[in-house]
Amino acid sequence: MFRPSHESLLLQNAEVDRLELPRIQDDDELEALKFSGALLPIISGETLRFDPRLDPSRRYCRPWTRDFVQDLSQAYYHRFHEQIQVNSAVRTVKVQRKLRRHNRNAAPAEGDTASSHLAGLTVDLQRRGMSPEQIHWMQHYLFYMKALGLVEPEEERHQWVFHIMVSGRYAEWRESQDVVPMERPEPTTMTADAVSTK
Repeated sequence: MFRPSHESLLLQNAEVDRLELPRIQDDDELEALKFSGALLPIISGETLRFDPRLDPSRRYCRPWTRDFVQDLSQAYYHRFHEQIQVNSAVRTVKVQRKLRRHNRNAAPAEGDTASSHLAGLTVDLQRRGMSPEQIHWMQHYLFYMKALGLVEPEEERHQWVFHIMVSGRYAEWRESQDVVPMERPEPTTMTADAVSTK
C-alpha cells in the first residue's frame, strides 16, 4: 500500500525543513539533543519491544514520534495482544553513511532525499512475522493517519519494516483528541478527501 518512492522521501524532508530540525551529524550532537530533551527515549513494555540489535543509545526519537509509537502499540496490543517491535529510530549521519555501504536501498545521508531518521522523526517497525490480518490492520491505521497529514509511511520490502515518519502536527492533533481511538476506519469506506474535511 505504501511503496517507497522519491516523492515520499521529498515529503519527509519537507517536514524536517518545515520544523527546522537538524540532521544529526554524530554522537556528540545526538547526546546534546538527548540532554536538552529534544529527543526522548522510547519506552519498552507490555505493548512494545526493541530489536535487541538496536543500540540502546539510538532508542530515541522526537517527543511526538514517541507519542505516536506509544499510541500505535497500545492500539495494536488492544487488537492482537501482541507487541510491536521497534527496529530503528534516530540515526546520525555517520551511522547512515555506514548503513548505505551495506544496504543499497537505504536513503542517503545528505540532500533532499536524506533519511528522516537523521532528524529523529522516524521509526521502523517490524513487519516480518506479522499475519496478513495484522499487516492489513497496520495499513488501515497508517492510511487514516496519512489522510490526516500526520505520518508519511513506507513499507520497505528489503528490510520488511513499516518506515513511519511522524509529522510535528501529531502533537497538536493528539491534544485535540479526548481519547485516541483503538481502531481506525477502513480505507475502503473512507477516502483521504473525506477524512481531511473533518
